[in-house]
Amino acid sequence: MRLGWAKKGNSISYYVHKTIRVDGKNKSLVIKRLGSEKYICETYGVTDAKAWAKEQVRLMNEAEKEEDATFSIELSSGTDLVLNDQRRFNGGYLFLQDVYYELGLDKICRAISARHAFNFDLNDILSKLIYTRILFPSSKKNSFEEAKRFIEQPSFELHDIYRALSVIAEESDYIQSRLFQNSTAVSKRRTGVVYYDCTNFYFEIEQAEDDKQYGPGKENRPLPIVEMGLFMDMDGIPIAFGISPGNENEQNTMIPLEKKMLEKFELSEFVVCTDAGLSSASNRYFNDYDKEDGCRAFITTQSLKKLKGHLKQWALDPTGWTLDDDISKTTYDIRELDETSDKDKIFYKSRWIKEKSTIRTGNGTTKTVEIEQQLIVSYSIKYRDYLRSIRNGQIERAKKMVENGESATGKKRQNDPKRFIKTDHATADGEVAEISASYVDQSAIANEEQYDGFYAVCTNLDDEVKNIVKVNQRRWEIEECFRIMKTEFEARPVYVKRQDRILAHFITCFISLIVYRYLERKLGNKYTITQILSALQEMDFVKHEGKGYQPVYTRTKLTDALHEAFGFCTSKQIVPTKKMKNICSLTKK
Repeated sequence: MRLGWAKKGNSISYYVHKTIRVDGKNKSLVIKRLGSEKYICETYGVTDAKAWAKEQVRLMNEAEKEEDATFSIELSSGTDLVLNDQRRFNGGYLFLQDVYYELGLDKICRAISARHAFNFDLNDILSKLIYTRILFPSSKKNSFEEAKRFIEQPSFELHDIYRALSVIAEESDYIQSRLFQNSTAVSKRRTGVVYYDCTNFYFEIEQAEDDKQYGPGKENRPLPIVEMGLFMDMDGIPIAFGISPGNENEQNTMIPLEKKMLEKFELSEFVVCTDAGLSSASNRYFNDYDKEDGCRAFITTQSLKKLKGHLKQWALDPTGWTLDDDISKTTYDIRELDETSDKDKIFYKSRWIKEKSTIRTGNGTTKTVEIEQQLIVSYSIKYRDYLRSIRNGQIERAKKMVENGESATGKKRQNDPKRFIKTDHATADGEVAEISASYVDQSAIANEEQYDGFYAVCTNLDDEVKNIVKVNQRRWEIEECFRIMKTEFEARPVYVKRQDRILAHFITCFISLIVYRYLERKLGNKYTITQILSALQEMDFVKHEGKGYQPVYTRTKLTDALHEAFGFCTSKQIVPTKKMKNICSLTKK
């Protein structure tokens, strides 16, 4: 490889080129463009651009020689291993590291460090917490030990992690807003629609304190919990999150976080999409906004069971249905649909409604407001059959419970088979029965069946029905975000106890999710999280001192895809020490 340059006016640009043979003829191929003199001097802080460029060519030539270097490794069956000498290292984190630095998280840590008086390397601590949360999730103490598996060893001690958690928590708002701004430089963030949802995380403790309070947990565990509210963009990438006490109504968590997002994230125009559990009148009214400083709207699922009588009657009326792609807007009677030819079709009806509601204002008082919104109802034979298949399984479980003498006691949740069990505690004459009689309540089953196949949303958008329904259908991605945090990243149970450290724990989970999402996108969304994490976890190397790192993982199409997407390759018989150092440096640029 040689240095080349091109002069245009008063500017000189440098590049690296190489002569190759193509069809029996020599051809000069540009390997890398190094940039103009001005760019090189300003970017790399040098005064002599040409000397710097020559040095780059020299380093590239040396690296190329190493690519084809051969090594003799002598092993003796009579020689003991060196005591406590680590020889096996994980290199899968390097792909995560590439995304971490591309998102500018190192710069965020540098800015935070400038505002605080501490001696530890915040960037090293945060990055290792992210990599271990994704690859080897566990407690903070175990994460410190797991970080020693990486090729680049941690520069900190365990006590530094706990001190760093307090700093991370203090800078939560800054980290979230700055990370969002940095991510827009990586790729355009599609924030025309933002999705919001809540979940909770439990603690294996008995005493409630601070935000750790007893509440309706998703896992039905009788343990204190905290709630997490999360905003996500149209590509499934998180935007912002907030933590609130476990006994707080989740409907009250959205507006405070949304206000913070409006103020610190420079977002002013978007549609908020939520599920029915978060669609309070206050939340709808807050996003029924169209003024000079921005506009907001809402799309939310709507429970048919909670509609007013005349609206419920209209929604369940079998007549007046249309297909969204039918230009003639032919109306259908869903009782006359063909079970085979119409099975994959979705039928709609919509109307505008005005409803008055009482909401709480910021100063603690209440006021009555009127919200105009479009009610959209869909019907699908396939969705009807799906609900019935789920219910049939629950009914069979209810029958077995009755056979085993179980009664319908206690609170019944939405999918609890006990909701179909009825227990009579009196005789036909009205006297108290000595023995209670339990049976499957057919009227309860019939009451649910009338809603099978129907699905409703409300919105203040005056848009085509199919567009609104399409937006709402992507809510599954935010539910997947929570599933990843809870299952793959093992975000619960939460082991830290102090309130600031709890917040820091969720910041690392939040950042980990963003880093993973971008890695997923670099792979073209072709692989599942199980496939990706397994591949990264298994990318181990055996270190041969003074020679290099020998891969001991299986090369697959996925490992090839990772290397192609990130621009470096470790799937060689051995990666020389200097080459591995170059790869580590490359992932930090």
